[in-house]
Amino acid sequence: MITELGHFALILALVLACVQATVPLIGAHKRWSGWMAVGDTAAVLQFLMIALAFAALTHAFVTSDFSLRLVSLNSHSAKPMLYKITGVWGNHEGSMLLWVLIVALFGAAAAWFGGNLPPGLRARVLAVQGMIGIAFLAFILFTSNPFLRLAMPPLDGQDLNPLLQDPGLAFHPPFLYLGYVGLSMTFSFAIAALIEGRVDAAWGRWVRPYTLTAWVFLTIGIAMGSWWAYYELGWGGFWFWDPVENASFMPWLISAALLHSAIVVEKRESLKSWTILLAIIAFGFSMIGAFITRSGVLTSVHAFANDPERGMFLLGITALFMMGGLTLFAVRAGAMQARGVFSLSSRESMLLANNVLLGVAAFVVFVGTIWPLVAELFFDRKLSVGAPFFDMAFTPFMIALGVVLPVGAMMPWKRGQMRRVLRQLAPAMVLALAVLGLVWAVQGGRSLMGPVGLSLGTWLVVGAALDVWSRTGTRGGIASRAGRLTRLPRADWGKAVAHAGLGVTIAGIAGLLAWEAEDIRVLDTGGSFDLAGYTLTLEDVRRSEGPNYVTTIADMRLSKDGQTISVLHPEKRFYPVAEMPTTEAAIDNGFFRDVYVVIGDPQEDGGWAVRTYFKPLANWIWGGAVLMALGGALSLSDRRYRVAAGARKAALDEHKGGVPAE
Repeated sequence: MITELGHFALILALVLACVQATVPLIGAHKRWSGWMAVGDTAAVLQFLMIALAFAALTHAFVTSDFSLRLVSLNSHSAKPMLYKITGVWGNHEGSMLLWVLIVALFGAAAAWFGGNLPPGLRARVLAVQGMIGIAFLAFILFTSNPFLRLAMPPLDGQDLNPLLQDPGLAFHPPFLYLGYVGLSMTFSFAIAALIEGRVDAAWGRWVRPYTLTAWVFLTIGIAMGSWWAYYELGWGGFWFWDPVENASFMPWLISAALLHSAIVVEKRESLKSWTILLAIIAFGFSMIGAFITRSGVLTSVHAFANDPERGMFLLGITALFMMGGLTLFAVRAGAMQARGVFSLSSRESMLLANNVLLGVAAFVVFVGTIWPLVAELFFDRKLSVGAPFFDMAFTPFMIALGVVLPVGAMMPWKRGQMRRVLRQLAPAMVLALAVLGLVWAVQGGRSLMGPVGLSLGTWLVVGAALDVWSRTGTRGGIASRAGRLTRLPRADWGKAVAHAGLGVTIAGIAGLLAWEAEDIRVLDTGGSFDLAGYTLTLEDVRRSEGPNYVTTIADMRLSKDGQTISVLHPEKRFYPVAEMPTTEAAIDNGFFRDVYVVIGDPQEDGGWAVRTYFKPLANWIWGGAVLMALGGALSLSDRRYRVAAGARKAALDEHKGGVPAE
């Protein structure tokens, strides 16, 4: 009965989405306030209906209702409760239900917190969000219904993919989807602005919180996925340029560009057309990500489904929204004339350079991701594009971005003096060059990657600190200026923390890739070996049982200079129901390094296969990502960006009756 109720709620949500997509749009066109208000009610009710459907599906997984096809394929009675719950979105149908739930959540948020928006703009935004809801609800109900029953229910289920039975993957998809789907709101704002034919400073202020929210969640989701791949897959890497990894990375790059571009729209009313285009493309990349993970056109360890029929449906949705949005953009682009003028030496120019670098970097990732498909379709060649291409083509743009960021952050609006800004950044430059020379000397001149990466990271971190310090003014002593730091807007602190976080991540990536060490060998019980100044000893190997798996556990003693640091317990698990093994790496985490151990299979002539890595600065990668997300959250907590207080009065004066004045 609960399952049928969830199915009915999903159908009712589709009906409400149709109402939301049409009635407020007509109301905005006719200036009928009552019809515009229907959008708020429909958005909230649609969210409640989808939430009810999601709760019904969760109940089926928690109670192990194997009469439901989705539960029988993705759960098992012996599975721990955490993974029964996360099994709801650990499959194609459930993940799409989570996707559409978040679409509705953002629509409801616009209804709940959009009181500062002009009624006409809010009605159009909600209508576009309703159209997105229609497309994905139809996709779920007609091709991916999670509520299908089985005529002959099995006694038990087939279990969830063992790779997904991990805390990292339990929380990674919801955060990632909050980022992916959050970009639907920027798309809705862009289309609503194109329909009105108006993009102004108020629009830039309103769209920024949604862009920033999506970017923060994308940052967290990508970092969690990278962390999971690092410790769960047993490959020892943090990023593999996998198509699904790239599918989330491309929207992250574009949304970062959109965030910086919207600042220019808000402050200077420039780059309007470019910002609208970025908002359309950002959501387009999110939908391309959904297509890649569910169509089977590109193979990936992370893919949810391999179904060309579903892939064609998603491709149709992507084409519909992208072609519709770009066509409307082409028609209306001429009406979005920039008002502000600026010189080449200005913050606007630096932000434009930032946008170009991020946009080209995203394009490089897109080409590398999609090229195997293009080669197979048009040239009948099967090939793969791996890390060497991405590292060579992508890295220069990130280095250039790192060099530009501190300068752009301190450059004045409209017109500035580059020489003056560089003088302010002189301490950061000197320190970065000192780090470059010191690291080069200490490592013995092996490679430039480590010294350059740490130097660039230093430049970004110290540059961010100098940016904050420069905002305290020039009057008074150090104590007086330090006191002003506490009164700076949170957005200023957020920008500095996010830029510093990027610097920490760049330093971590460079250090890990430049100086990591690897050892692969067969080791007998009691045997030991040295790696990067550490000694590892295989003390014992034993077998044990978990809730729904059997495991081989090794006891590896890690020591240095005769002193025991820790005992590591790498595992090799086997899940009988899924008939699939997994590798559980054991990691001794440190601030400056990780020691990473994986136990393999027993060998015919005795001993065990052991793979060990020494990974310097590994945790800086995710620490930097945490700082970036924290910086975004700090900016989001600034009241000016949360409620667009500064733009409210002017915008309401311009939007008489909810429509633009002629």
